Amino acid sequence: MADILVILDFDKTIIDVDSDYWIVDEFGVTNLFDELLPAMTLNSVMTRVMDSLHRQGITIYQIAEVLKRIPIHPRIVNALKMAHASGCELRIISDANTFFIDTVLEHVGLRDCFSEINTNPGFLDEQGRLNIAPFHDHGCCHLCPANMCKGLIVERIKASMEGKKKRIIYLGDGEGDYCPSMKLTKGDFVMPRKNFPVWDLICQNPAIIRSEIHEWIDGDEFECVLLEIIGAISVQGIIGDFRLLPSLVAASEALPNKALSVT
Repeated sequence: MADILVILDFDKTIIDVDSDYWIVDEFGVTNLFDELLPAMTLNSVMTRVMDSLHRQGITIYQIAEVLKRIPIHPRIVNALKMAHASGCELRIISDANTFFIDTVLEHVGLRDCFSEINTNPGFLDEQGRLNIAPFHDHGCCHLCPANMCKGLIVERIKASMEGKKKRIIYLGDGEGDYCPSMKLTKGDFVMPRKNFPVWDLICQNPAIIRSEIHEWIDGDEFECVLLEIIGAISVQGIIGDFRLLPSLVAASEALPNKALSVT
């Protein structure tokens, strides 16, 4: 399945919440966050939030433990493991940061499923404080945050695949996922999360999207739609055998149908 590339957002796509807001809420720094956000980029705000938590004596280990409690639907975990086990390449494009994403993925056993994670660099300074740098500067469009244009990243990925016959499946939920959706072409697939900002934008002018559009709304539909698309590509004969799919889908039926509970 090396000829299928699955690209995913992280917040509210792989996980069921926004990881930045999760940390802000869990550590009770909402007032500081709300005060800074109107005048700063999100990653700059989160660096200030991390500095505030550090000054309060909260360690990076405590932050990691809170991240491990983020709800993620078991069928999403299962679907991604199925796709990876069947040979699909998986990548992430997210406006979160490396520390948050790596911590969550490692906790649920998904980190090794991804060949590349495009996100804001998160690094510890000599005091053990988490700093978050912007991914890049760009002048793309008003829908993309100043520190990341996912469309440019998709274009770079596609350029690196020149000469290779790859089909792209893109999954996302937010405004920032609209730009990369417009970079896909006929033969690709976009999976916008229904009733989320990217879905609303696509619905305003679906003709501008050249790929096939397949919405999803929760973890059950995420798994079903993603695996159906992968299976359909295989049936078309563009990709090789997909012998793992039936047994993996059957095994998934025993999984619970709700997000993992927060403890």
